[in-house]
Amino acid sequence: MFIQHIIGLFTDPAREWERIRDQQKSSDRSRVGFVFILAAIPAISGYIGTTQVGWRIGVGEPIRITGESAFSIAIIYYLALIVGVFTIGWLIHLLGKAYEVVKPLPLCITLAAYTATPLFLIGIMEVYPVLWLNMLLGLPALAYTVYLLYSGLPIMMEIPAERGFLYSSAVLAVGLIALVSLLGMTALLWGMGLQPVFTN
Repeated sequence: MFIQHIIGLFTDPAREWERIRDQQKSSDRSRVGFVFILAAIPAISGYIGTTQVGWRIGVGEPIRITGESAFSIAIIYYLALIVGVFTIGWLIHLLGKAYEVVKPLPLCITLAAYTATPLFLIGIMEVYPVLWLNMLLGLPALAYTVYLLYSGLPIMMEIPAERGFLYSSAVLAVGLIALVSLLGMTALLWGMGLQPVFTN
């Protein structure tokens, strides 16, 4: 069923958001088990890309990470993606009170999960870790993720588009703060000696 929703979000987002909302209303729990599958795409792709393909800085041999080090990073990456989706869902639920929208937490988590789908899918590009290519393909995926948030939130939360715009902007702002915090935490962990181990 989630594959149909994913296809629908790329072909007719407004109608698909309505279907997702109506399906979620008929259940008292979030149907986001697919997130555990999709979050594995960037984690596994990143593992393969950093251990088998590597990346180049200028001319020379590709830089690779040891399998053990890459495995640890892939697990942390996977868990961070899962926690990120559920945290954004919780924040959507929490911010709803400020916008006088009270919706069940499972519906908010479902919104966050489907909104993040383009970023999970484009994670396959991490198999080939070339910065310019990843940026070239990643930026449209990021833009479509933002579009899904702005188009889906008013439908899922059943509010007018004008209020939905402000609500979505608040969610996006909090999400960006969380991303910057995650990057800062990564730098801190690297400084404490938990950086990747490179092959010779």
